[in-house]
Amino acid sequence: LPGLHVLAIAFALEVSVGKTNTVTALNNSNVLLPCTFLTCIGFQDLVFKWYFNTTELIYHGKIKTRTTEPTLIWHNPRVEFVGSITKKDNNISIVLNGVEFSDAGKYTCHVKNPKEKNAQHNATIFLTVVHKMVETDNTVTYIIVGVVGGLIGLLILFMLIKRVVLFIIKKTQDGKKECLVSSSGNDNTENGLAGSKAEQKAPPKA
Repeated sequence: LPGLHVLAIAFALEVSVGKTNTVTALNNSNVLLPCTFLTCIGFQDLVFKWYFNTTELIYHGKIKTRTTEPTLIWHNPRVEFVGSITKKDNNISIVLNGVEFSDAGKYTCHVKNPKEKNAQHNATIFLTVVHKMVETDNTVTYIIVGVVGGLIGLLILFMLIKRVVLFIIKKTQDGKKECLVSSSGNDNTENGLAGSKAEQKAPPKA
């Protein structure tokens, strides 16, 4: 049971970088690296750090209590803290200014809470730096939608043509039937066949 208690405390601290752990930035732009943390029993003198590619420290901050904003211990000159603790979302996000191709890689947001027996947790985000933003996926989507739309249009056109053709054929056949019925009716009447008498009888009452 004591082991389970320690395990429960260890998992009480949670760090998150949001729904997606990948970010794409344009070369020479500023990029937001999001991170929030959650703790069930609160925190005191909480320490958070940001690392680039696991080992290179780029930001080091400390938060005394929930009512105080973080104090900066050390940071890379290009890294700026943009989060807020007093707004109740425990946001410890940073912005990396003037992104270069060499900045592409893994960024780790690490949190340590002394109030939870020094429980630690981290979350990772991957940064990709590009020369220009290209929406290739949307182009492919537009092509697919265009092709599918074209095929559906052709299908509807084919159905309409088919219906018109069938309608014309039906009308032609109906005309022939009328001719056949009237001529056979005349023949039956002239020959005095039973069929003609049956046609002359009133329909039975329902």
